Amino acid sequence: MGHLDHATYGWLTPVLSYAMACIGAALALRCTVRALEATGRSRRNWLLTAASANGTGIWTMHFVGMLGFGVTGTDIRYDVPLTLLSLVVAMAVVGIGVFAVGYGRDRSRSLLIGGLTTGIGVASMHYMGMAALRLHGQVSYDPALVALSVVCAVAAATAALWAALNIHRPAAVAVASAVMGAAVSSMHYTGMFAVGIEVTPSTTPLTGASAMQFIFPLAVGLGSYLFITSAFVALSPTAGERAAYASAGRLTEPDERAVDVAPPGFRPGPAPASARSYAAPGRPAGPVHDPAGTHDAPV
Repeated sequence: MGHLDHATYGWLTPVLSYAMACIGAALALRCTVRALEATGRSRRNWLLTAASANGTGIWTMHFVGMLGFGVTGTDIRYDVPLTLLSLVVAMAVVGIGVFAVGYGRDRSRSLLIGGLTTGIGVASMHYMGMAALRLHGQVSYDPALVALSVVCAVAAATAALWAALNIHRPAAVAVASAVMGAAVSSMHYTGMFAVGIEVTPSTTPLTGASAMQFIFPLAVGLGSYLFITSAFVALSPTAGERAAYASAGRLTEPDERAVDVAPPGFRPGPAPASARSYAAPGRPAGPVHDPAGTHDAPV
């Protein structure tokens, strides 16, 4: 049995993987909150962003953690197509969950269905990523720990969807994200502790790409995507802010429908005495000359 090291770089990879899980969870929560406030295409787009952010965060958490995974007696390579497929699976199953919550009429039922589907899907992503390992030896799993990791995944997914429906304040979102990041990381490391590897020494070259050739650049790229998306979400106005801007714009714009004409039947009152004038034949109109200066002549 080969010795498995889950932290070949010390605490660096576990801490980074936890941070990626927290960022993905926070983004998914904020995007889902925005989606529930929106309608039509705007709601769909926010839900798609939530699915990609959380799926990317979970996948990046898994493979950043895998950067610190090592087995004595054998090198490790990764099957590139299968690894990329696991990323697609992660985003797809998270998408099923957030769309179930975003469009479901019965929230309790949507929460249960979405949490179960997403949790099983996230666990599938994890074990699909493990199936992408290429090494000299046989991989085995402890069934009890595998089942526990699936339970952790379902619990984490259900908690994430519940938080998306019920938590809206930024401080509460930050706390919920930290808790969900811990839950997703627990699922990952529970699944990793279920692994046993019987090393078979061999000089045959392994197929696939090494972690630094493939996983590291991809994780950096996806991490950059998470940070850019974070900035986008932070700078995007909420539905309430957009409504306030629109209302302020309506108050300051003139009403183009207003017409500067007198209403039907309107009769102007008499003009002030000082403004009255007359026009005698052959003379321009002007004020009446009153030699006595006591009153004006009638018009």
